[in-house]
Amino acid sequence: MSDKYKNMLEVKNLHANVDGKEILKGINLSIKAGEVHAIMGPNGSGKSTLASVLAGKEKFIVTEGSVTFDGKNLLEMSIEDRANEGVFLGFQYPVEIPGVSMANFLKSAISEQRKYKGLPPMKSSDFLKMMKKEGKVVELDRSLTRRSVNEGFSGGEKKKNEIFQMAMLKPKLAILDETDSGLDIDALRIVGNGVTQLKTPENAAIVITHYQRLLDYIVPDFIHVLYNGRIIHSGTKELALKLETEGYDWLIKDFENE
Repeated sequence: MSDKYKNMLEVKNLHANVDGKEILKGINLSIKAGEVHAIMGPNGSGKSTLASVLAGKEKFIVTEGSVTFDGKNLLEMSIEDRANEGVFLGFQYPVEIPGVSMANFLKSAISEQRKYKGLPPMKSSDFLKMMKKEGKVVELDRSLTRRSVNEGFSGGEKKKNEIFQMAMLKPKLAILDETDSGLDIDALRIVGNGVTQLKTPENAAIVITHYQRLLDYIVPDFIHVLYNGRIIHSGTKELALKLETEGYDWLIKDFENE
């Protein structure tokens, strides 16, 4: 099979527990390079749990199923190895790291990534050029890169900073967990356009959102509706518009009546 038709991410019958409670109840999802997949659904359906399982958060216990990333067993990898392999998680609530500047944080992350791949360290001059170039993608105030990671940042600044990190680290698979949460329209536009500019035929993205408005800026190839730990419906971008006007009830009723 040629790479063109090979799935970058293959999730099969994924079940996961949190604190002894089953949240994911059989997720099946296939993503190819170059694709953007949006995951929508009501609160408590398992969207953030899916993101956390893919990223490798330890409190989420996989009880059944498999996840393959670029032909490798993702579930056997540590969080660090997943990141170095090219999996990036953008948090709904980005964490603050006092005492560590954004520039130093990113330089360390890129150094680890290059070491993992057997590449020499990036020259400081190249790193600074890269920061300047990628900062423009999200209209990031350069002074923020000298401050501690996310410390004292507004909600919009934190989200722009997440996309800036993504631009610097260049992941193969970006998982954005409700990146639009709490954003005003200007920040939403900047974040959405930033994600779109970073799309290439070699990478892919999973965008988890409640709202169709983000999808005005990030046009997905596919939309999946998650409910009660399962994907109950998939469609194209037109599905988001229908969900915006009609909600999820029609899908949930159809699913429960099957």
